[in-house]
Amino acid sequence: MSTLPAIEVPKFSAGSVRAIVHRTRGSTHGPITRLMSPGDLGQALKPFIFLDLVNFNAQHGQTRFGMHPHSGIATLTFMAQGDVRYADSTGQAGVLPQGGVEWMQAGGGVWHSGEPVGDKPGQGFQLWVALPAELENAPAFSRYLAPSDVPQVGPARVLLGSYATARSQVEAPSEMTYLSVTLARGDRWRYTPPAGHTVAWVAIASGRLMASESIDAGELVSFAPSDTDIEFVAQTDTSFVLGSAVPHPHPLVMGTYSVHTSAEALARGENEIRRIRHGLRAAGQLG
Repeated sequence: MSTLPAIEVPKFSAGSVRAIVHRTRGSTHGPITRLMSPGDLGQALKPFIFLDLVNFNAQHGQTRFGMHPHSGIATLTFMAQGDVRYADSTGQAGVLPQGGVEWMQAGGGVWHSGEPVGDKPGQGFQLWVALPAELENAPAFSRYLAPSDVPQVGPARVLLGSYATARSQVEAPSEMTYLSVTLARGDRWRYTPPAGHTVAWVAIASGRLMASESIDAGELVSFAPSDTDIEFVAQTDTSFVLGSAVPHPHPLVMGTYSVHTSAEALARGENEIRRIRHGLRAAGQLG
């Protein structure tokens, strides 16, 4: 049985090595691995406050997210494999195809649901970002991008914010960038954060990367605060997501499905969630 030749431990250029300061595999329940939440790494990596690695397999069940609420945050769903059917209380409904982007800016309150289409296995990420005070109770809205509307520069698809010459059609609520990156074994890739993006992390869907240390599939790692470059070498064929941002300057005040900057803003969001729930029930859209 033949094996691939070993990849030599790479030598990184000066200024490209940033120490890894947090490392986690999160916790797995059914098809979801929760890599980050507002009560743990979200405190250090805000405005990125929540990240799920999703691995749908219809044969194993547990593939549907029923109608549920949010306020004070935005969610971005990206499926590298598999399609997802969605519906939300703003009136949007349809199918998000593999490689597309769902942006749900919950603001003052929204309800939404999702489930995979067909029996094809699915893999992707759902990210929550904390909204600034001026947007956390604003009207909710959603945006859906077809795969052809997601710009790409080299190995990186720009899901949110900007990278090199490309900018996402989704307007980021604050200074942040979120990329999906695919590297072949042996590829070397350097990420240069925009000025002030001292928050940076990566989460590996498949494969293995070398940065300042090796990073394996299923791991999320965060880097020391800085806006210096980060250089990666793929030790196998690898797919991952990367986030960088200017730090969120507000506290995280949490409800069950909501995150706000103050108790007063949270109360307004939860009141709006209750109002929408009554409307959905009256319309027969909620049990």
